Amino acid sequence: MNQKTNSSNENFQTVAARVSAVSIIGNLLLSAIKFLAGIIAGSDAMISDAVHSVSDVFSTVIVIIGVRLSGKASDKEHPYGHERMECVAAIILSAILLVTGLVIGYLACGKIFSGDYSHLAIPGRLALAAAVLSIVCKEAMFWYTQMNAKRIDSGALMADAWHHRSDSLSSIGALIGIAGARLGFPVLDPIASIVICIFIAKAAFDIFWDAIGKMVDQSCDDSTEAALLNCALSQEDVLGVDVLHTRMFGNKIYVDIEIRADGEKKLWETHEIAENVHRSIEQNFPKVKHIMVHVNPEQH
Repeated sequence: MNQKTNSSNENFQTVAARVSAVSIIGNLLLSAIKFLAGIIAGSDAMISDAVHSVSDVFSTVIVIIGVRLSGKASDKEHPYGHERMECVAAIILSAILLVTGLVIGYLACGKIFSGDYSHLAIPGRLALAAAVLSIVCKEAMFWYTQMNAKRIDSGALMADAWHHRSDSLSSIGALIGIAGARLGFPVLDPIASIVICIFIAKAAFDIFWDAIGKMVDQSCDDSTEAALLNCALSQEDVLGVDVLHTRMFGNKIYVDIEIRADGEKKLWETHEIAENVHRSIEQNFPKVKHIMVHVNPEQH
């Protein structure tokens, strides 16, 4: 069992490290391109979008740290493991996202409410090309990261995937704003930055709420609990289930279950029934890390 767990942790770490490396390299290149395009083409929206991409780099570094810490084996101070460190990484990531979005929104509001739009520059075509490039690249990075996050069931990596999606959506907003500014409505460029701010804030809230749910011992979804219940009831000599409690511990599941068995059976026989339930749940539910099975006697 320990070998299986160690192998799973190594695979988790390897996949997360590879995806994070791709994200960092991609975001560094993309943010540099967008920042230069924004400066050369005179587009505040594109510069804001570049700042968003730079924040992705910092968030990915946090994801790497969180994933490494969550993969550490149990120790004396943390007998239940370190899975919640991934939730901590996701919460920090959401805070960085929110601050990034608010700064972008604040600067854009200052230009919009100034009332004088004559000084706003008309973005060049280079900004349009950079926006299209950003949309394509960030969507590709979103799908790549999301696929691997589902594969290893990583909340922090999934948060990073949605960070890519928020960047893609913000680039769409930048594209619309830049195009509108080139058509004679320069105020649309800072308005696009407001749209970017909203997308970033929404992504930050979703990531934060998901991480908090895992931090406060939220129970599993109904379908998972029903499957656990049916798994226990399907075992030989299990006469019923009196209690089933589940809780999320990071991306893992802890199960406490009370089953009923014939009260006339010997201790070693009821122990074997409990072991069968334990073994079956462990084999059929890879996300379950810990199971506590208690046997209640059923009187004739």
